[in-house]
Amino acid sequence: MRTYRLAVAALTVCVALSACGSQDAGGGTPTPTPTGAQPVTSQPTPDPTAPPSTVDPAPTTSRTGPKPGGPSTPPGVGDTTLSGTVQGGVEPNCVLLDGYLLLGGPRDVLKPGTRVEVTGRAEPGMMTTCQQGTPFVVASANRS
Repeated sequence: MRTYRLAVAALTVCVALSACGSQDAGGGTPTPTPTGAQPVTSQPTPDPTAPPSTVDPAPTTSRTGPKPGGPSTPPGVGDTTLSGTVQGGVEPNCVLLDGYLLLGGPRDVLKPGTRVEVTGRAEPGMMTTCQQGTPFVVASANRS
């Protein structure tokens, strides 16, 4: 039993020493990559004899209007009324009316083939899983 313990201890020491020996074998110098290149550790310093650059290294941009993902128009402001026959979209549960993708509203009223009048607002920047139409958030819908 004592021989077994000694063998396990010797094996553990050998594994630990071999792991230590493979780390940093170059004495603090970075090991070259297979291509022979050294890793970049800092940016190169500019050549003081070169003429100054005319290109702005950090161009700035300005935005006008609301930020993406910000609040949209409050309900009731800018509502539009559409009327016509609801059509089915190419994706399941997607319904269209005059090129608008109807989002929300009573699904029992907004069925393909039903003639309806809907009130709501277009949200062209809204992302949907349907592959067609301009998103239109329905505030109310009635059969006509």
